[in-house]
Amino acid sequence: MENKTGKYFKYAIGEIALVVIGILIALQINTWNENRKEKLEENFILQNINDEFSESKKILKATQLESVAIKNAGFLIMDLFGKPEAIINQRNADSLLFMVLESGEFRPNENTISDLIQSGRLKLLQNKKLKTLLYQWQKDLKSLTVSFNRVELKVDNELIPYLSKNYALRDIDKYGNLNWKKNSTLQIDKYEIFNDIEFENITDDYLYRVISAEIKLNEIENVIDAILTETKYK
Repeated sequence: MENKTGKYFKYAIGEIALVVIGILIALQINTWNENRKEKLEENFILQNINDEFSESKKILKATQLESVAIKNAGFLIMDLFGKPEAIINQRNADSLLFMVLESGEFRPNENTISDLIQSGRLKLLQNKKLKTLLYQWQKDLKSLTVSFNRVELKVDNELIPYLSKNYALRDIDKYGNLNWKKNSTLQIDKYEIFNDIEFENITDDYLYRVISAEIKLNEIENVIDAILTETKYK
């Protein structure tokens, strides 16, 4: 009886051990599967981030070119102040003024980043540097938007009102969507604005704001490049 009891006891312990080992193996397999799923999802997210910021880089480059053109037009206008009429006639002032009335903007696609933050899936990213860069991106993008808004306010609140009183907007708008074929027939001395300290000051402050936005564009380019590096397929 004692031998039977001992064998039964050993058998029971063995059965329990097998059950425990089976549970542990199942848990390990489940954990492995979950980790594998999370890794696959993380790779999918990284690819989406890389694709999105690759497009943002293209948009940024186009915005930088536009910003440079706007800035250069502003500097050419500044160079006309106090100059004789003959010198001013060598430049197309109407076209230059049309350029500076463009405030510029940068509107990248943020669908992936917005979805990551709102859904809480940002925690799936194991790369701490990448997480920091994504938060930096949002901060810099808001700052850049503020800079562009400051340029737009200058145009809307000062440049256009000044030119409306002292210049022929029709002559400027022939370079835009209105595409006028003829200049204004009303009599106005278009050269007077280049001898007016008020307009020089408005243009000077406008350029200051344009350059501030340009600097922030260059800063955000560095963030984009760093994000692309961190999400590059390895």
